[in-house]
Amino acid sequence: MSFNNKVVIVTGASSGIGAATAVLFAKEGARVVMVGRNESKLSKVVEQCARGGHAPLVIRADVANDDDVKRIVDETINKFGKIDVLVNNAGMGVYSGIMKKGGNILKAYDETMAVNMRAVVHLTTLVAPHLVKTKGNIVNISSIVGKMTPKTKNNISYSVSKAALDHFTRGAALELAASGVRVNAVSPGPVRTDFLENAGLSGVSWDNVGTYVPLKRCSEPEEIAEIILYLASDKAKGITGSDFVSDNGSLLQFNVPQ
Repeated sequence: MSFNNKVVIVTGASSGIGAATAVLFAKEGARVVMVGRNESKLSKVVEQCARGGHAPLVIRADVANDDDVKRIVDETINKFGKIDVLVNNAGMGVYSGIMKKGGNILKAYDETMAVNMRAVVHLTTLVAPHLVKTKGNIVNISSIVGKMTPKTKNNISYSVSKAALDHFTRGAALELAASGVRVNAVSPGPVRTDFLENAGLSGVSWDNVGTYVPLKRCSEPEEIAEIILYLASDKAKGITGSDFVSDNGSLLQFNVPQ
């Protein structure tokens, strides 16, 4: 799956799935545009990309900021003159429930949707005209939580954001198909990333989470990155509006203790 001279934007590229995806695209010859907020983490991923391929263009940006989103596209076009692939990977979870004492579910909802959904809509809108020119494609990183009743307390906002992303993926796929642009999604289950730490879930470990699912394991970020590359490649030229699940059986059974 060669991506020689293809220009690929990866949001949330400083760690986890985004970092693994950036490194793998670089290894396959792509000109990677890494977007993230954490400069020190981005620097470590840059080194990995450069070892395996071209040094990436690094854009420190917050996808929830409209000006930053526009700057991502402008800097990419100024540097490379085109865009072939957009990977909407940046995501976050802010936990609060309807009845949680001291919680603010509206604040949690607004912050989560701003990154997980609104930013995707905005970036897709700005990138789409460039993808039409290159007959490129989009891969959105969703989650199995958008397909099930929330299994953990105070997780409603994150689940809703991913359910919305699934619908947006299908709607965008239908609209852009006439222009030769494909749009797909990948829905991981538990993956060993820094998500738990970023969400403030200090009492939860990936080792524990892995015991809740049928295959008794959590995925590694590289497993998801391989699926993303497949969907972005010509090998998947007949696939659009699809949602690829890689969850170690989580949708079959997810026994989280309450």
